[in-house]
Amino acid sequence: MNRLDINIEDLLPHRDRMLIIDEIIELDDTSAVTSATVTDQWPFFDGKTVDSLILIELIAQTAGINNGWVRLKTHGQDSKKEGWLVGIKQSRFFVDAVSLNDLIITKAENQFEYKNYRHIAGVASIGSKIIGEVTLQLIQTELAG
Repeated sequence: MNRLDINIEDLLPHRDRMLIIDEIIELDDTSAVTSATVTDQWPFFDGKTVDSLILIELIAQTAGINNGWVRLKTHGQDSKKEGWLVGIKQSRFFVDAVSLNDLIITKAENQFEYKNYRHIAGVASIGSKIIGEVTLQLIQTELAG
């Protein structure tokens, strides 16, 4: 159950092991805050830890939560889910890996929007410690048909 009582699968196409967000903490028209607990089912799990590259995916999924929310508000529940191509403009990691059962809070904020383009700033933290900062560029694809 999400703190905001929103079904994450209504907002993201990710399923099974690729859906790593557990809860939506905050959500508005320009940003989202999520929580995720590291499990042994996560991509990059090596038996003890998960490589910090996973923070890029956490921030991208958190941005996807925001984009999905805006889509639902604008076009409704039955609207077509179109994909987003994600480019990593910049990333800084302050840890090499995250440990099993670490609780990661992620915030993604839309810094700039023009038509099918978004510039997203994201931060991932464990407690009060920032463990990663990522800037993403998103372009929404247009589905034919």
